[in-house]
Amino acid sequence: MNLSETQNLKKKNLALFFTCGISLKIWDEVGNLSRELKLYKELAKHFNKIYFFTYGNKEDLEYKNRLPENIEIVPKKINAPDSLYMLLLPFVERETLKRVDIYKTNQIKGGLAAVIAKLLYKKSLIARAGFEWFLFSKLRNKPVWQRIIIWIVEKIVYSMADKIIISSKEAKQFITKEFAVSESKILVIPNYIDTKLFKYMPEVQKEKGRICCIAKFADDKNLLNLIKALEKTEIRLVLIGSGEKERELKTLVKNLQVNVEFLGNVPNEQLPIELNKSELFILPSLFEGNPKVLLEAMACGLPVIGTDVVGVREIIIHKQNGYLCETNVESISPAIKEVLANPDLKNQITIEARKTIEESFGLESVLRQELSLYIQ
Repeated sequence: MNLSETQNLKKKNLALFFTCGISLKIWDEVGNLSRELKLYKELAKHFNKIYFFTYGNKEDLEYKNRLPENIEIVPKKINAPDSLYMLLLPFVERETLKRVDIYKTNQIKGGLAAVIAKLLYKKSLIARAGFEWFLFSKLRNKPVWQRIIIWIVEKIVYSMADKIIISSKEAKQFITKEFAVSESKILVIPNYIDTKLFKYMPEVQKEKGRICCIAKFADDKNLLNLIKALEKTEIRLVLIGSGEKERELKTLVKNLQVNVEFLGNVPNEQLPIELNKSELFILPSLFEGNPKVLLEAMACGLPVIGTDVVGVREIIIHKQNGYLCETNVESISPAIKEVLANPDLKNQITIEARKTIEESFGLESVLRQELSLYIQ
């Protein structure tokens, strides 16, 4: 960006439309608040003002002290179901939205508010999709009626968007084919990693035999197979996260008598310590978007194992910057054992993993790509 472009952007306002149903409080509760805010704190240095349109109540305003002065929180104003409020938001907040130059979605689920605002107030729209919603609905085998609704919503948002941000090349190819969107309209910008926070910490002592997994406790994270892969081993698994499958996971741990520790949700700024305590990180998912937890583990110079699936195989090069295995127990178990038992392989992955993050996933790199999009 040259000086004139910087000065021009400094006169503009950006609106971020939160995912339907999501608030700053929810980000905080699941430990993602600092991670999610970091990019916008940097973007705020380049914009006149940024507005957060959230689905929280007045409690969201309590997070103002965590933000720069020129980021304004706009919480939910009326008592209505989130899906209805999403459609009403462009009318309820019309005066504020008229002052905004660029609209941006945080995810497509919530994008209809931005589309309506674009139609009403004739502003630019950037549709960001951290993961491809319709693709995931198919992979999760959602009911047909749900998939139809999701397809229609995405078709509308993608068609109305001036530009689309997606986090992986596979997702870009899917959108191009499924929704007949021009490739030139889609920009692949991966999730960013704060390499100053997520790094190797020599002062943190490694715990022998400790492996780590950070994930939502849901079927698509494949945690049941991960736990089964530990049977008849001395390996200690630390699980970080929460979700509807927690009771089932704990029951399996008890039945198999394997060594698994549940830490619950851990704030993002504390994750580097937990990662650095571990000998390796594993993500056994059935599919992913552009998994931040995997990237954060790689930034810590941790040997990583991921499954050879959508969203993971685009990041990991087998036995170079990580290790790829299949999603079944018969593949996960030997993968863990091989990486733990092979110092040369661990060292190779450690060096290349950190290098991958620094070259392609650093916050500065992602910030430059986003800013270039706003000045077009």
